[in-house]
Amino acid sequence: MSAKDVTEPTDLRSAGMKAMRDALPGVFPEGDIDLRDGRLGEDMVEIGLTSVWGALWAREGLGSRDRSLVTLGILIALGAETELKTHVRIALTNGLTKDEIAEVIYHAAGYAGFPRATAARTAAREALGE
Repeated sequence: MSAKDVTEPTDLRSAGMKAMRDALPGVFPEGDIDLRDGRLGEDMVEIGLTSVWGALWAREGLGSRDRSLVTLGILIALGAETELKTHVRIALTNGLTKDEIAEVIYHAAGYAGFPRATAARTAAREALGE
């Protein structure tokens, strides 16, 4: 992003909402919404909205498809299967095919290890209803 990048918290929230809605069409209603649920850690989604979706996914430099590829690889390496399930669906929205998602998993086996790749395959199958 350039000097005109989004830097104000309200701008980051708006940019994050747009990026999240683009990645997960139909999940979030239009307009300003409160993502808090009144339970422990309720601000986690708001923090992710501004710091991940607003500050990272809304940046220029990589397209959404490329960001999905990177994100899948990182989540596989971390063993973050719960988050991976959501990002498998986001990856499809961003133009990846099921075969390409499988290739990311195969590729990760060589770098993150076979157990992480196997767990990722299970998570991806669940996300895809397979």
